[in-house]
Amino acid sequence: MLQKIKQQLKRLQGLGADYADVRWVPIEESSYLLMWNGNLKESVLDRESGLGVRVLYKGAWGFSAASDLRDLPAIFDKALDNARAASQRVTFPVRLADKEAIQAKFESPCQINPFQVPLAEKVAFMNEMDERLDQPGVFQRIADLNFIRKQIIFVDSEGSEIEKLITEVFAGLQVLGRDEEGETHERKFSLGRDGASTRGWESIDQQVFAENADRIVKEMNQVLVADQCPKDDRTVILLPGMMWLQTHETIGHPLELDRILGYELAYAGGSFVTLDDFGSLRYGSEKLTARADAKLPNTPGSFGYDDDGVPCQNTVLIDKGILVGAITGRQMVEEANAKAGRKIFASSGGCNRASSFYRVPIERMTNINIDPGQDGTLEDIVRDTEKGIVLDGERSWSIGSNREQFHFATEIGWLVEDGEMKQVVKNPTYKGDTVKFWNSLSAVGDESTVKVAWVPNCGKGQPNQVMQLGHAAPVCRFDNVRIGE
Repeated sequence: MLQKIKQQLKRLQGLGADYADVRWVPIEESSYLLMWNGNLKESVLDRESGLGVRVLYKGAWGFSAASDLRDLPAIFDKALDNARAASQRVTFPVRLADKEAIQAKFESPCQINPFQVPLAEKVAFMNEMDERLDQPGVFQRIADLNFIRKQIIFVDSEGSEIEKLITEVFAGLQVLGRDEEGETHERKFSLGRDGASTRGWESIDQQVFAENADRIVKEMNQVLVADQCPKDDRTVILLPGMMWLQTHETIGHPLELDRILGYELAYAGGSFVTLDDFGSLRYGSEKLTARADAKLPNTPGSFGYDDDGVPCQNTVLIDKGILVGAITGRQMVEEANAKAGRKIFASSGGCNRASSFYRVPIERMTNINIDPGQDGTLEDIVRDTEKGIVLDGERSWSIGSNREQFHFATEIGWLVEDGEMKQVVKNPTYKGDTVKFWNSLSAVGDESTVKVAWVPNCGKGQPNQVMQLGHAAPVCRFDNVRIGE
């Protein structure tokens, strides 16, 4: 098959294609298990395979995909025909940033293939966790397991040939309870890196899950009898369980270059960032350094090579508060540089990815991380806070269409008075304007406070593409934030 693909790429070049690439997926399988109050509600196993072809012709893309590969030339011809048709209406001719021709392999770290683990063993684990969650105060108990494994072979007309074997493991626990007014509250735990060096079945550590099961039940019961979050202006301290979402929505999405250029406006929204902002916009305080680090070990945001055939990179997005970079692929950096009239981006950031063989690659987050600081542990930061609130666990979120503002609700809050964490409060919320909020960043926890979240469900694109990625975030403190509204 690989030799046939190369022959077809060469044939397209002979027919006038300026560039072409193929993502052949011999196998992609996914599994989802959901247990609710001790009942196995869902057990789904999906498998698919196929091939997607992109062709660049006179500044326009054409795409075609199929799972039936018996008539391979027809798939390639369709992509070229689509590119020829698109070239008649192109308004800004596509150009691709230079890259090297690469022959390489990448395999995500995995000791035990989760698809080789018997279903009975997976269900037994979920039953054990359900029994652990079955405690006073809990009226709904949820446990889920989600596994993905896929082989991707990328070949392009520039001489690249890359094979990837990607394994993903996601898992979580959730409990719900009702307070005396009948309002439902929740607390959850989602598997992240948590010190694990691989992400096969072995990352499902029963001790880690058991400890967190007890913790979320205890914290949910504290919320059930807690007072309402006050309406106030306070210092807000975000734990990593909330910092990942803050980073995702107000740094990650606004800095996707296709959004900045206006390509996502019809569906997922745009960005308040403009091309003139790079190198000058004070996005946050000097304590803020953020990066797209697709080299971070053992996370869904590290995948070896993107779907343009560009190696994963560690790109600084915000350097001590100043906006310097974006989440980029080969096409958008060239368009941005041309429209800005200056060279903002030297090359692709290796962030183009597609969720399946039948979707086209677009700029997607890798691991969008906040660098740890030098302000110590959570205890150190709390001790240095006179009047604040510690927040954890995303509950709901509302974001401006251009990510210029936000309003988040969290699962739990702890009031801080005179340097000490005090009582728990229920229904905590906070809101702000993105740039003002990040400029109020006054403390960043050290390396010991960092946790790496694994995110299974970032949606973007038309048709929608659900992508997996990660976030490494420390404890962070923000001053003068409105809470409780």
